[in-house]
Amino acid sequence: MKTRDKIVLAALDLFNEHGERNITTNHIAAHIDISPGNLYYHFRNKQEIVREIFALYSNELLERFAPISVQQESLVMLKRYLNSIFTLMWKYRFFYANLPEILQRDEDLHQDYIVVQEKLQANLVSIMADFVSLGLLNVSPSDMKAQVRTLHLIATSWLSYQSAMSTKTQITEDVIHRGMLQMISVVKPQATETGLEQLQLLEEGVKAMHA
Repeated sequence: MKTRDKIVLAALDLFNEHGERNITTNHIAAHIDISPGNLYYHFRNKQEIVREIFALYSNELLERFAPISVQQESLVMLKRYLNSIFTLMWKYRFFYANLPEILQRDEDLHQDYIVVQEKLQANLVSIMADFVSLGLLNVSPSDMKAQVRTLHLIATSWLSYQSAMSTKTQITEDVIHRGMLQMISVVKPQATETGLEQLQLLEEGVKAMHA
């Protein structure tokens, strides 16, 4: 693995474990046993590393939530998207937990974030339309954007909300599972009979993960 890639992966691990604000470039260099000078050869400062991680996150986000051109069995599709939510929230949990602070100090990153999230929401509207066409949801075209915005709001703010609601909250897989259950609960009132059955199966699966 190239040194640049090692730096990025080390930073991601440390940011997730200790919080991005608590980690310096010296911590990252020591974690992979290189000199600070070697790190600065690849990245001028920590913020450049954060931007690199965001680029990885953005690519994975849009890839995972691209509309599927070939129709799969609906429960498989639901599981695929739900698993993607968990994977991204866990893999990049430092970013979700401190999103406002990270974006406020980097205007360019903030603009990039907005562009990516707008693309994501457009994809999510298409995905929801697919579920409507499959007979899983009853959502009118005029309500789709609002529904997608609500789900997006839960996903992006769930970890910071949990931290705000407790002085001792740690980001665990269980916390993310509860966020997934919250999203399912929002969708259930718009589900058809078939859709409700499948959402309940997903709900039971998520609950079993942290039973």
